Amino acid sequence: MAVQRVLESEVVRILEKCSTLNHAKQVHAHIYNNNLHQCSYVITKLVRLVTSLTHVPLHSYPRLIFAQVHTPNPFLWTALIRAYAVRGSISQALSLFCSMRKRRITPLSFTFVALFSASGIARDIRLGAQLHAQTLLVGGFDSDMYVNNAMIDMYVKCGFTRCARKVFDEMPEQDVVSWTGLIVAYARRGDMKAAQDLFDGLPVKDMVAWTAMITGYAQNALPENAVQVFRWLVDEGVEIDEVTLVGVISACAQLGASVYAKWIRDIAESSGFGDGSSVLVGSALIDMYSKCGNVEEAYNIFKGMRERNVFSYSSMIVGFAIHGQVHAAIKLFYDMLETDVKPNCVTFVGVLTACSHAGLVDLGEQLFATMEKYYGVAPTAQHYACMADLLGRAGYLEKVIRLVETMSMKPDGAVWGALLGASYVHGNPDVAEIASKHLFELEPDNMGNYLLLSNTYASVGRWDDVSRVRKWIKEKNLKKDPGWSWVEAKNGMIHKFAAGDVKHPQINEIKKELNELLERLKGIGYQPNLSSVLYDVNDDEKRLLLMSHSEKLALAFGLLSTDAGSTIKIMKNLRICKDCHVVMCGASRLTGRKIVVRDNTRFHHFFNGACSCRNFW
Repeated sequence: MAVQRVLESEVVRILEKCSTLNHAKQVHAHIYNNNLHQCSYVITKLVRLVTSLTHVPLHSYPRLIFAQVHTPNPFLWTALIRAYAVRGSISQALSLFCSMRKRRITPLSFTFVALFSASGIARDIRLGAQLHAQTLLVGGFDSDMYVNNAMIDMYVKCGFTRCARKVFDEMPEQDVVSWTGLIVAYARRGDMKAAQDLFDGLPVKDMVAWTAMITGYAQNALPENAVQVFRWLVDEGVEIDEVTLVGVISACAQLGASVYAKWIRDIAESSGFGDGSSVLVGSALIDMYSKCGNVEEAYNIFKGMRERNVFSYSSMIVGFAIHGQVHAAIKLFYDMLETDVKPNCVTFVGVLTACSHAGLVDLGEQLFATMEKYYGVAPTAQHYACMADLLGRAGYLEKVIRLVETMSMKPDGAVWGALLGASYVHGNPDVAEIASKHLFELEPDNMGNYLLLSNTYASVGRWDDVSRVRKWIKEKNLKKDPGWSWVEAKNGMIHKFAAGDVKHPQINEIKKELNELLERLKGIGYQPNLSSVLYDVNDDEKRLLLMSHSEKLALAFGLLSTDAGSTIKIMKNLRICKDCHVVMCGASRLTGRKIVVRDNTRFHHFFNGACSCRNFW
């Protein structure tokens, strides 16, 4: 027995060094020569090796090896079951599991872990629930942490978070994997309160749990919370990795404030991820600086990167595009094609967006026509939306309709929304009706679609239709999304303004500053654009509403709270209206200040009475 044990160990040691099918077969011959072909311990190792070679079909050599063992033990059964489960052959894995049960062989925890994993990947909740029942029938697995964690993961992937939570609550003991799996599930559902409550109860928080919370808040558009959790992480002395940094950098990008950009960049550099050493962090910093209104610094980071990948190039191209630096975006795209880096779907979104912002229809159509043929990037709904926006802005509404009819997938709200927006710009109510009909089905509670249709009717004097749409709005009890703008004061503090804000402690000084600015603007020809008011009120009320727009309040506060000559940066959650656009242009001329406004689609750089968008937005 002692000699056989030594021989078994030697064969296993050799198997662990094998990497090809020929090597495996040579060792298999050695196993036969030494009469070890009935040893489940050795054969299990052989099966694991052979099934790890993805080019070897499971039904041939691995299955024959298994079949020649007269009494395979649970580990050997599990090795083959896991192989089928990993490769997606769930029916074969289940068939083996049933055969195993018929022979009254008790499964291992790893058997259930493999099957639960396969069920989760296939999103097969019925199979997962049946396996859950099997763990109870077999017995002894209710306290097995590995099985319970796999079960939680399965329920989460199948969208049954309540079932996952029930398994979690009934576990006699949980580890950090149990907690983190549920935290991620709640974050994906957008239930950050449940995620935070769970996180607060986690006894020992590792980097994965911290990262799950930071990323969850960032992905659910709660950047302040993400930054706060990251501050706690730093205070706790937890080591920071690239994934954690990317999560909080994404949150800083949403905030759009330079004070946060400098803060997180300093942390990245002190953690060893600065100076272009990390392509992942570098790409995230490019995106952040672009969204914070500093595309120049984004480009400096890009140039300083030791290595660039498709995400680096794509982030920079998108950054140039949203800042209206169209030719820089297009040049960088063609520079990228000269390298070994191949464009992906995001790259083409960036370059098509650049074409759209500049009205480069011919180039946009050419790129769209070649992206799959020459670069292997199949168009997605987002690319079609870019093309609809490009053609629609340029007035080619019929082309947009033909494009929609030839789409390889069902048009989504972004595609129809681009057509509706173009219909409003070009005063075409007939096309607006076509687009809005689809939008009302896809997004029945999106008030913006109703308002665009109403305004399109109003632009051509179809007042009965305007009344009809406004009646729909009242019947559906729809409310317009409140406008928010935030601006950074001299001390780095962020000040947020709502439309019609009266709560700011300096509101009286802000209104006085705004009134004085508007009076000066009237002296150079400014007249309020009353069409920017989307309510059915008289002209005087419209003027008052225009004065209370959040970006105007933010502008007045910026003039009050920052040094003369410094740039004023305003971030906004909605698209800037025509009247505010005119005011920003005039204010940049009167004050000599550069004003940068980020709305929900792009950046506007105002200087000396002109905007970088050239009034094409």
